[in-house]
Amino acid sequence: MDDTNWYQGTADAVRKQLREILSRRRRQCLILSGDHLYRMDYRAFVEEHRASGADVSIAVKPVTREQAPGLGILKVGDGGRVLDFREKPTSEADLDEFQQLSPPGSDPRELYLASMGVYVFEPEVLTSLLLGGDSHDFGAHIIPEAIHKLNVHAFSFDGYWADIGTIQSFYQANLGLTDAEPRYEFYRPDWPIYTHQRHLAASRIQGCRIEKGIIAEGCRIGDAEIERSIVGVRTIIESRVRLYNCVVMGADYYESVDDRARNKDRGQPNIGLGSGTVIHRAIIDKNARIGSNVIISNDAGVQQGEGEGYVISDGIVVIPKDAIIPDGTRI
Repeated sequence: MDDTNWYQGTADAVRKQLREILSRRRRQCLILSGDHLYRMDYRAFVEEHRASGADVSIAVKPVTREQAPGLGILKVGDGGRVLDFREKPTSEADLDEFQQLSPPGSDPRELYLASMGVYVFEPEVLTSLLLGGDSHDFGAHIIPEAIHKLNVHAFSFDGYWADIGTIQSFYQANLGLTDAEPRYEFYRPDWPIYTHQRHLAASRIQGCRIEKGIIAEGCRIGDAEIERSIVGVRTIIESRVRLYNCVVMGADYYESVDDRARNKDRGQPNIGLGSGTVIHRAIIDKNARIGSNVIISNDAGVQQGEGEGYVISDGIVVIPKDAIIPDGTRI
């Protein structure tokens, strides 16, 4: 209520909530990123932070040289002390400088330690770093400053972790869940993942062939062919639709009979995927209206671009939320 501006970055978001964070006595502050996919017992992280006597601790994940340019890379010394940090290093000199020896038992190609964007701060240290300037981002500003001024410790994490803050990483992480033995497992009985409870009916699927698919609740799918795809809540898929390597986000609501009549009068498709449509390598966002006999496949291999009702990022066609793709469209 003190500021009408939206958050300008991760550090700015915490700064604007600092009064609430410090309103109760806390031994440490645990700060997590919201666009990552992983499973961690934070108790071990906090306990190691306390034992090390550090001002700040950062969870780190071993990655390969190919992955390093897209992440924040740390140089770690004896005892886990963080010595230096480089955000998304691309030059060969930087990559050579930040290369570390692989930990015993790890993949020998994983020669770099990437920041997971998960931190433990001593409260007074967090306050000093945030109120001592107007830096907006933890990864780009706060953490490099802390490394050169304070005792910063690295906590090594060896489980699955994916930063899904880009179109490419979000797409790959989602499709990876459809594999027979996915690297990230939602169905562990000892550590379950609970989704939002929507109280929807079970999905109704008729005359379909589904291979390596995940179908959410409340869907109606008829005579479709679905391969290595995720179909989100309330998705309506008409007959003869073919989905290959797609993430379909679903819909926020069902359309009534009157809604569908109005759609017909307006000449626009209903929410969902129309009959005879073929979609390959795409993300379909919520409430999109994909008409009949539409083909979305990016056969030209365009890496970046945009058009009426769609964008292309890293070769993946993205249909935005509430977009309308008329009958017979070719993308």
